[in-house]
Amino acid sequence: MNSLKRIIDFYIFSNIHVALAGFCITKITLVKFGVLGNLTSLFVGLSIVISYNFIRLYEIKTNRLNWLKKWFFVHKKSLLILTFFSIIGLIYLMFFTGFNQKSIYILFPFVFMTFFYVIPLLKVGKIEFSFRNFPFIKIFSIAIAWAGITVFFPLLEAKYALTTDAYIEFFERIFFIIAITIPFDIRDVNTDPKSLKTLPQVFGIKMTKLIGLGLLFLFVVFEVFKKEISFIEVVISLLISIITAVFLLFSNDQKSRYYTSFWVEAIPIIWFILVVLFL
Repeated sequence: MNSLKRIIDFYIFSNIHVALAGFCITKITLVKFGVLGNLTSLFVGLSIVISYNFIRLYEIKTNRLNWLKKWFFVHKKSLLILTFFSIIGLIYLMFFTGFNQKSIYILFPFVFMTFFYVIPLLKVGKIEFSFRNFPFIKIFSIAIAWAGITVFFPLLEAKYALTTDAYIEFFERIFFIIAITIPFDIRDVNTDPKSLKTLPQVFGIKMTKLIGLGLLFLFVVFEVFKKEISFIEVVISLLISIITAVFLLFSNDQKSRYYTSFWVEAIPIIWFILVVLFL
């Protein structure tokens, strides 16, 4: 039992799980737009392993993730090996496949938002200025970065013209990412610095859940505005919004990290399974 827990902990805390979620949600974009045989979903997954572990290291060094510090340094060799092979994989994809290297440019603003969400843009004395330190910016910077990386990037890499449907998909993805990020903010409502002014800190947990439900409603409604849409796509969007809503409604500040870091993070994986089975 302890061995299984160690495996699960490594899978979650080494960011393999969130990388798999990133892979799946990028693959969803490619499948929905009929792009086959594309490797950008793997590129996104490997990039998440590298960037998230780098961010974790920075946060631990700056005493922001004390709960993870002991585990991180016990497994530092394994994390280093994982990150090293992820970098090798990324290099291979970029230079030894038919990867469209020009598409990298679209990543710049979103990568900027991702890194400077944690790492300060500038520091004046003991005051750090990063996206996470601006009220309400935290959740929106995460959502916009993920939406751009998992919608615009794979389509542009495949030289797919950004149609109206692509932009609708981008906004849908923002709504969805915010909705699945809210349980994390609810979990951390009492431990996050008050200066962050996260949605639960400002509006309270109940109102924040209603905001999340409203975003999931928009996530489904926006589907009907697409020019190329099938009934089954609407049904899948409705089903995944219901699953997300259930996790959202049951979230509270007493839930364990496994509830958010495993189950909530698994929603994109469930979404991808539904897409593969029915589209």
